[in-house]
Amino acid sequence: QVHLVESGGGLVQAGGSLRLSCAASGSIFIIMGWYRQAPGKQRELVARITSGGSTNYADSVKGRFTISRDNAKNTVFLQMNSLKPEDTAVYYCAASSSRNNYWGQGTQVTVSS
Repeated sequence: QVHLVESGGGLVQAGGSLRLSCAASGSIFIIMGWYRQAPGKQRELVARITSGGSTNYADSVKGRFTISRDNAKNTVFLQMNSLKPEDTAVYYCAASSSRNNYWGQGTQVTVSS
C-alpha cells in the first residue's frame, strides 16, 4: 500500500522560508513533486523531480523554490525561500509510479504580509 506523509508546513512572514518534506513508501516512484491549491483556485504544479534528478518548476516559483529528493529514502523536499503572500495554499505531495499517481493529504502553508 502506498503512503505519502508530508511535513513542514506552517505560518511564516513574507520573505521567510519553509522546508516541506514528503516521505513515500509502498512503490518505486519515477516522478515526485509538489502541487498547491489556494482557496477558490485550481490545483497547480509547483515543482517536480524525476528519479534521475531532472526538475521542472512553475514560473511563479523559479529562483525561490528548490526541489530535491533522496531516492534511497523515497523522500522529496521543497525548500521555499523568499515566500510571498500569494504562495499561501495547501501544498500536496505527489508521486508517480509506472502504474499510478498518488497524493498526500496536504499541508497548509500560510504567508503573512
